[in-house]
Amino acid sequence: MVALIDYGAGNVRSVHKALRAVGAEVALTRSPQVVRRAEKVVLPGVGAFADCMDSLARLGLVEPIREVVARGVPFLGICVGMQVLFEYGEELGGHVGLGLLDGRVVRFDIEAPLKVPHTGWNQVVATRATPLLAGLPVGAWAYFNHGYVCRASQVDTLATADYGGPFAAVVGRGHLYGVQFHPEKSQSVGLQVLRNFVEGVWRDGTGGGEVSNG
Repeated sequence: MVALIDYGAGNVRSVHKALRAVGAEVALTRSPQVVRRAEKVVLPGVGAFADCMDSLARLGLVEPIREVVARGVPFLGICVGMQVLFEYGEELGGHVGLGLLDGRVVRFDIEAPLKVPHTGWNQVVATRATPLLAGLPVGAWAYFNHGYVCRASQVDTLATADYGGPFAAVVGRGHLYGVQFHPEKSQSVGLQVLRNFVEGVWRDGTGGGEVSNG
């Protein structure tokens, strides 16, 4: 069972539909108990870093999330759900994140004619082997919509994209993963990523298929 955390993010229904489409049994939940019991957990995201953290705290979900990650339960953060995995976010002031990955979330520092937020399709290039990207073509296209980027450590960066310079598009440590793009809006590529999470990521680290795109 996949616990899909519903903290008020606007795209949670789309993520729910996409997970169901790849065969997952999904519990849309705000319950700390359901999160603790889940076989896998997904944290979607639309909006601001601070709002996401405030909602998780209000619902009593911060510690359950930290607990399941510490136990090795597969966990996937999407967009802002990826950003709050880090130590600190600079959006709308400074805010403490979940602290599950090292690094900060900062605003894009790019020049015209590129616009912020970064909205639209971009290529995702694997930098390390990971079952999350199994079966994807080299330079797979995914849909992004974000004004802030994660300054992740190199060892936790599994794939990059380029928008005025490279940034972390996929991060991971153990069974903890984050994707900056929206798999629920990325058509076949996004569904493959979700399918890989549902079918190919397990607590013992096993999973079938190749582990890098290409």
